[in-house]
Amino acid sequence: MNKIKSVITLAILLFASIQIQAQTIKEENFNPLETGIPSLTIAPDARGGAMGDVGAATSPDVFSQYWNPAKYAFAYSKAGISYTLTPWLSRLVDDIYLNYVSGYTKLSDNLAIGASLRYFSLGDIVLTAEGASGSDVIALGNTRPYEMAVDAGISLKLTETFSLAASLRGIYSDLGSGRGMEDMEPAKAIAADIAGYYNNYVVLGQNECMLGVGFNFSNIGNKVSYDGGNHYSFLPTNLRLGASLLFPMDDYNTLSINADANKYLVPTPPKYLAKDPGESDEDYKGRQDLLWDQYRDISAISGIFKSFSDAPGGIKEELREIAWSIGAEYAYDNKFFFRGGYYHENQYKGNRQYFTLGTGFKLTSFQLDVSYLISTVPSNPLDQTLRFSLSFDMDGLKNLMR
Repeated sequence: MNKIKSVITLAILLFASIQIQAQTIKEENFNPLETGIPSLTIAPDARGGAMGDVGAATSPDVFSQYWNPAKYAFAYSKAGISYTLTPWLSRLVDDIYLNYVSGYTKLSDNLAIGASLRYFSLGDIVLTAEGASGSDVIALGNTRPYEMAVDAGISLKLTETFSLAASLRGIYSDLGSGRGMEDMEPAKAIAADIAGYYNNYVVLGQNECMLGVGFNFSNIGNKVSYDGGNHYSFLPTNLRLGASLLFPMDDYNTLSINADANKYLVPTPPKYLAKDPGESDEDYKGRQDLLWDQYRDISAISGIFKSFSDAPGGIKEELREIAWSIGAEYAYDNKFFFRGGYYHENQYKGNRQYFTLGTGFKLTSFQLDVSYLISTVPSNPLDQTLRFSLSFDMDGLKNLMR
């Protein structure tokens, strides 16, 4: 499907859920955080996506490279690989997709390495420009904007119950450089993740349950620019904290309850100031420009520390910047899975609020997972988002080949 739209419209598509929700929220309170390359924050798999986008402390799986790479050290299988396809903003367009491949291998009982490739395609874009007369439109050609990231990391078990992990990520985003857009160039960044995971058995009544706790500092890296350094954007640096409790109901049935909390570690944009009585338009614009210049001058590392205390609305607004999610997974014989969850982001910080559902089926060597998103707020283009994940257990494949 061809779409005639500018790069500005393209950016609106990336933030469509935020832009559309803003129409029903008081302008003076709506102050979402601004980052570049937002596709890095899209949950890439159908398991976590079915449980309200939780994953910091859920049981280890092949998708842990995104949620918490420290979990790989506790993985049961020696190796695994997966592929996920997510049609994105399918209610608006039909050719935007997220493709995600992840995998890991255990070098020993205490050491594992993992890697992933993320490719976010924004489909075919028809670039146009205004003609000399100002009334006609000139087609400049087609382009296929995309964002991609490649990462690899290592997970080390420090004790029988705790592990740490570190990952390094290369990021590349091309929203349409060339093709008559000489002022634009691809954005590039290097980022790192630092994660930790704790799990141990706890006794609740007569049941021995598995308790998991995890954290993941992700996308710690340099700011990015699409115009040669004239304007910079923060990466979506994020702190994810999570907890999980797995109940074995009997020999065949288990139930896990999971919860995550997320906070972007980027500074809060300044709010537009009220004009003072008798203040000239020029002076008012100067005051406003100064605030934004100070905001843009903040370095990536300084922004991480400022993010905990810089909101114009004080502690109340800081708490609004914490998104939370809960999810549950029921498993029968570790072969059939049913999942559900809820994700909540404050209405003044983006207003992404939705329920999720999903299911999974596992054989000896492979597993198929599907998730579905149901928005609880009106006009959300993320509504009805589907994810499909296919993963392979290398131990299971080896057993089949014997």
